[in-house]
Amino acid sequence: MRSIPFLPSLIALSLGFATIQAQAVELDIPAQALDSALTDFAEQAGVRLLYDASLTREVATSVALKGDYPVDEGLQRLLRGSGLSFKVGADGTVTLVPAAQGADVLELDAATVSAQLAARADLPSTYAGGQVARGGNLGLLGNQDMQDTPFAFVSYTSELIETRQAQTLADVLASDSGVRQSYGFGNFSQVFVVRGFQLYSDDIAFNGLYGILPRQIISTESVERVEVFKGANAFINGVAPGGSGVGGAINVVSKRAEDTPTRRFTLDYANASRVGGHLDLGRRFGEDKRFGVRLNLAQREGESGIDHEQSRFSLATLGLDYRGERLRLAADLGYQKQRVNQGRSVVYLTTTSNSSVTSTLNGKVPSAPDSRHNYAQPWSWSQLEDSYAMFSAEYDLSPSWTAYLIGGGKYTRENGVYASNYVYGTDGAARIGRLYSPLDQETLSLATGLRGELLSGPVSHRINLAANGIWQEKRNAFESTSASNRVRGNLYDGSPLAVPPANAPSGDLHDPDTTAKVQNRSLALSDTLGFVDDRVLLTLGLRRQSIGADAWSAATGARTSNYQDSITTPAYGLVFKATDYLSLYANRVESLQQGPTAPSAANNRGQMFAPYRSRQTEAGAKLDWGRFGGNLSVFRIEQPQGVIDGNGNYGVDAEQRNRGVELSLFGEPVRGLRLLGGVTWTETELRGTAGGDNDGNQAVGVPEFQFNVGADWDVPGVPGLSFNGLLLRTGGQYVDAANNYSIPAWTRVDLGARYKTRLDDRALTLNAVVENVADENYWASANGGYLTQGAPRTFKVSATVDF
Repeated sequence: MRSIPFLPSLIALSLGFATIQAQAVELDIPAQALDSALTDFAEQAGVRLLYDASLTREVATSVALKGDYPVDEGLQRLLRGSGLSFKVGADGTVTLVPAAQGADVLELDAATVSAQLAARADLPSTYAGGQVARGGNLGLLGNQDMQDTPFAFVSYTSELIETRQAQTLADVLASDSGVRQSYGFGNFSQVFVVRGFQLYSDDIAFNGLYGILPRQIISTESVERVEVFKGANAFINGVAPGGSGVGGAINVVSKRAEDTPTRRFTLDYANASRVGGHLDLGRRFGEDKRFGVRLNLAQREGESGIDHEQSRFSLATLGLDYRGERLRLAADLGYQKQRVNQGRSVVYLTTTSNSSVTSTLNGKVPSAPDSRHNYAQPWSWSQLEDSYAMFSAEYDLSPSWTAYLIGGGKYTRENGVYASNYVYGTDGAARIGRLYSPLDQETLSLATGLRGELLSGPVSHRINLAANGIWQEKRNAFESTSASNRVRGNLYDGSPLAVPPANAPSGDLHDPDTTAKVQNRSLALSDTLGFVDDRVLLTLGLRRQSIGADAWSAATGARTSNYQDSITTPAYGLVFKATDYLSLYANRVESLQQGPTAPSAANNRGQMFAPYRSRQTEAGAKLDWGRFGGNLSVFRIEQPQGVIDGNGNYGVDAEQRNRGVELSLFGEPVRGLRLLGGVTWTETELRGTAGGDNDGNQAVGVPEFQFNVGADWDVPGVPGLSFNGLLLRTGGQYVDAANNYSIPAWTRVDLGARYKTRLDDRALTLNAVVENVADENYWASANGGYLTQGAPRTFKVSATVDF
């Protein structure tokens, strides 16, 4: 069986022959052997084409094709006189078959064909250029086309992941101008900043479900797509278990077996000595290929580009699915383990003097050390281990109504000794502390719902009803070094130091007790009303959410909080399709977080408050010129914050307001040149701060601007060779709410090359990427009020072979 792989093009088609007939694209195929002509046709038209090589063996030449034609007619013309015809499967795959006896024969003039078929019938198809998809999963609303939704979102494909040699979620999202990344507080978790607000890795969804993915660092070996929703999203996804995601949400889509068997091995290497391998196997079985299996195994270890920083990574995932006429089932099983020794962590600033140190910073942030310098200690390490499983079921009750159920769980074991640098001098003078904090976490997550369409006179309705629930338990203990016992060191020196003494542990370090439980439940209903042949779409929705949280002291086991509250979050969205290529939209939506508890310094200590309700208003335009598209939006998000007033009482009276403009561009404006980029401008303002001291100041860790330009170019005259590059420019950020300390703007340039060829009739891809080409030394983020340093120049190469 010969397989010509799917390549993205102009129009996304996945609904079979009837859809193919209606679309046209551009082709230029010379007269040549039919086998070669079919390869050119599949590449230029973006068609997944399967056939037995013996069918074309006797056909010496084909006719030329040049012009614009529906894909079915173009393929018919290409096959005339060959004795072959074709059929289109439910998922859009085109298969060549012997022509029926007596079939009409059409003499062929020059013609051109264009079209695109989705790689998977359950996913929106890719856009021209293949780096992004035409749509994505919008939680409650399901899969949506980009032009039909009143929200800003983007879906990055496996093709971009492979081109960028992205090994973690942060590597993928480096291509998004609206997202920036930092480390977590005291550890190596990847924290993302979307529209100026934090999104923890704990709060990233997996196939639409919270609480399943590994904590802290998410690998990409088993990832098909990464979907980024911009803006407040409590209505779309429900409350995230960690309470972050005010400015946006991320959903990871797992790989599934495709109609063409997958047998792929990748060997990769990165400086200084990190070596890895990735095996990807997938196949479909049974009648109509209804059963699918996808296995991914990966191992990577060695020293990174940072001196003495070493890591070891292991991954095993298994994806199973069944697609029947009305019933679709899927399951994902996964295991991920990562160990980091002497990992370079974040840096804290000691800006005021105390009995232990005299701060000499005086409003100046120390310069970032050499990009390869490691200021971690030899005794520091971190180990993250996650096991997870989930299942999903969809059943078509009728052609217009579908019921679904998704459920899953995860067990996390996290351990580590962390070395923390508290810098108090411009010369790098620091005190080094130690934290040991074992954590066990168990999560159970569930979602069920009903989606359907109906008509009421001239108005169409897309109705969604959903129920979500997540239950999480944490068992935690810790021991740490007090400020007075931290040992003296230096940020720029990095000499090994003795392990600082620790205070008495809080809790049992070997068998931690329960310290926190989370129980979030919600019920949502939405209706998207279509007017004037669906050129005007109005989305109305409500989600009733119950947030519950309990906490216990790790030291004493005493209950410290018992929180339970419910709130309703509405959503309004409007889309006006002004033309076939322009959609105008607006929305008003909200995010939700667990309400705060008054701190011990307040008169009303221990008082619990209602959930934070952050509000977003947004308007924008979406453009789709066929081969090139974009999104322009303006937004405002207002997040309440707690503050102690002049009388010593704590209340939710402060606010962070972010206003911004986002522009994103993507596609393949000319054949062989793929572009992906954008710019985000954000203005932040603090209001209602304690004593009004910081009113009008900018929020911590929010760049004023973020700029990305990415390009991937096929070299003319050298088939299979492509060059790519990525430019990231990020504005300065304040480290403190008083705006006394800030880090400067920074620029990073990545360059790469890719060569696709065949070796003994096997597809071979050679890939090389150099990140941070200039080896810039820079503070990448002040998110959280601490500093995350950018990675050094990193050279990554890989070889992928299909066998």
